[in-house]
Amino acid sequence: MSRVYREDASQVAFPVGGIGTGTYSVGARGQFMDFEWFNRPGKGNRIPYTFFAMYMKEEGREPQARVLEARLSPPYTRSHGYQVGDCAGLPRFETSEFQAEYPFARIRLRDEKVPLEVEMETFNPFIPLDDENSGIPGGVIRYRIANPTDHAAEVAVCGSVTNVAGVSAFERERWESLEWDDCGETQYRDDGEIRGLYCYCTKLSSRHLHFGNHSLTTSDRNVTYKENWLNRGNWDGFRDFWNEFRQHGRLTPKSSYLAVNAGDEREMRTGSLCIEKVLQPGESYTFEFVLSWYYPNRQDNWEYDYCSCGNCESHSIRNYYATRFGSAWDAASFLHRNLAGLEARTRRFTRVLYDSSLPAEVIDSVANNIVTIRSTVCFRIEDGTFLGWEGGFETEGCCEGNCTHVWNYAQTLAFLFPKLEQTMRRVEFLLETDDTGRMAFRTRRVFGKEGWEYHPAADGQMGCVLRLYRDFLLTGDLDYVKELWPKARLALAYGDRYWDSNHDGVLDAKQHNTYDIEFYGENSLTNSVYYAALRAAEEIERRLGNEAEAQRYHELWERGSALMDRMLWDGEYYRQNTEDVNRYLYQYGAGCLSDQVLGQVLAHVNHLGYILPGEHVKSAVASVYKYNFKHSFSEFQCTQRVYALNDETGLVLCTWPKSEEPHLPFIYSDEVWAGVEYQVAAHLIYEGYREEGLEIVRGVRSRYDGYRRNPYCEVECGNHYVRSMASYMLLTALSGFSCDMSENRISFAPRYSEEDFRAFFCTGKAWGVLRQTMGADGVRRQWVEILEGEELKLELEEGKTDE
Repeated sequence: MSRVYREDASQVAFPVGGIGTGTYSVGARGQFMDFEWFNRPGKGNRIPYTFFAMYMKEEGREPQARVLEARLSPPYTRSHGYQVGDCAGLPRFETSEFQAEYPFARIRLRDEKVPLEVEMETFNPFIPLDDENSGIPGGVIRYRIANPTDHAAEVAVCGSVTNVAGVSAFERERWESLEWDDCGETQYRDDGEIRGLYCYCTKLSSRHLHFGNHSLTTSDRNVTYKENWLNRGNWDGFRDFWNEFRQHGRLTPKSSYLAVNAGDEREMRTGSLCIEKVLQPGESYTFEFVLSWYYPNRQDNWEYDYCSCGNCESHSIRNYYATRFGSAWDAASFLHRNLAGLEARTRRFTRVLYDSSLPAEVIDSVANNIVTIRSTVCFRIEDGTFLGWEGGFETEGCCEGNCTHVWNYAQTLAFLFPKLEQTMRRVEFLLETDDTGRMAFRTRRVFGKEGWEYHPAADGQMGCVLRLYRDFLLTGDLDYVKELWPKARLALAYGDRYWDSNHDGVLDAKQHNTYDIEFYGENSLTNSVYYAALRAAEEIERRLGNEAEAQRYHELWERGSALMDRMLWDGEYYRQNTEDVNRYLYQYGAGCLSDQVLGQVLAHVNHLGYILPGEHVKSAVASVYKYNFKHSFSEFQCTQRVYALNDETGLVLCTWPKSEEPHLPFIYSDEVWAGVEYQVAAHLIYEGYREEGLEIVRGVRSRYDGYRRNPYCEVECGNHYVRSMASYMLLTALSGFSCDMSENRISFAPRYSEEDFRAFFCTGKAWGVLRQTMGADGVRRQWVEILEGEELKLELEEGKTDE
């Protein structure tokens, strides 16, 4: 069961939207917020006068109307009070309860003066392996209202939305300062199947960067509407609309005023769509809407101000979803028409994910980070290529270009949508790897620009080779491997030529890495990823029939791994080999690095066995927990960015339990990164330290508790930071899941609730449920339920039977 948040959980913001489409978010009160439709982050963006409200009339009583949200919570300190467009002065419900099971969010609203039972639900279809139907620019919004009384009640639900089509600039705090291009119109439409408000541009070309439209629609036939609120100055249109709705529960299409001193005219750009229904005693009804959007064009660059004039059509490139839909109305029509099937498939996924025997904190960690691939941090361009920042600030992305060393950690996309992940490999190897094997760790060539001129990232480049093998295991697509392997082979050879100065099999030259600095000398972070890549290369060459090459990679790995172990093992964990830790800036020397055996956990995920001595690996990861996990930060001293403080728990990136720390250690050493916490937790589980791993996970979830931080937005350098998608490794670790889709084979060996085990799994060919039970005869039985995709072969461990 997922966690329930009350109305005062001010940090909850649950995003709803498709892959590469942008999102809107819903808060714990049921409020709509963070409209991020415009091809860039928009935390704090509120569209004025955009809300839902309910009308109720019982026989013999005065009608009442309320915004379908819980009351606003303190603080109320704003220099100008609440802006009128926030509609803060209208009645709301007393309390709310928010609960989500991704991608569904539900809010129950309660008020002693409202005898009806009111629940809101919003979601967007999400189906593993089906990126098309998981990439629809719209969300379903429902209000289920039940009448438990002994008398009938007239009920109406009304959605209002302001036209922001053609918006050229917006300010998060004061939406009244919006600058429109004076080109938007709102029109009521009814095409026989759906009806509602269509907000569109009239003066911008279809390739303009600010061109777009959005719509609020329903398939319900019991509707009234107001195409545009009263065309008056000040806030007269808002007052006119609200008075009509609260008194009658229905709307007239046009508003008019009779005053002889008419005042200034002002286009409100706001319209409303209302569904009405008489609820008999004991009856319930679902008032269903779809909010959809279509902003097809983004800049052909990572920088948002590349074309500062905002009118340079030659610098626009279409989003992938714009190749499938021609407008927001088109997307809404598709969603309404196919909703029953898409919702059933989505609910099947959600049920399987949450109906698990795994701990709630693990399911939360896996599910809540799925949000990242549907946030504005990630997007798809016209040819379908998937791209991502590292994270997103409030109004712009952070750290461009599919950063290879950060995506090293992320597993969610690869397991749920491996075809999208494959587009990233094609960019890395075919566009960003030159003929020497040097790979740019940030892509610019995908937009036809000059390449990224900086040090190549040793951990990221080696990780790309390993991820190529992971993609093969998940899909069984050998042709894909053959396409990329010539460049991948060059990228791997680059390690020996440029990072291994004496060619002894241990990388020791200047190695740029995920801490945005260079390590000098031998270290186990980059070398462990290198050895995992060599093992992956061995397996790939063997699949290609090149046994001699496979053996060469095997020998390189064996020789280098053994030598590194002798060089860096201190009897408890791996250290950096450097005579003077202060000779170069930002080294760690004898420190205990949380990422010290990153390559090993990635090897486990990809079924490559131990790349370093097993007992040393176990000791090393146990030492990370022993020295780097903090049960309180109240006395901890951090002069870097702070992600955990006071009574919180968390894992710091590095400590120096056996020596003085360097004068200036690497620049993030004191920080707490959720993505690293997840990889260490998963590794602890793989090595048999299950409770220690789960304790780290509980620490992350307790920090992202809806009050301190948003549980659906894990932060590092920006919101929805992609490294946190390392959380998927918790699922593979606890289930002991492995697969090889070239043989349609899967297996699992649970490390949690072994006697009654249930967990979700996904490969590139199918997804479903892994199950294991213990029979009365003492024999463990395993079986797999395929919910979508091809039939798979379950490979059983000794002592288990196949059901």
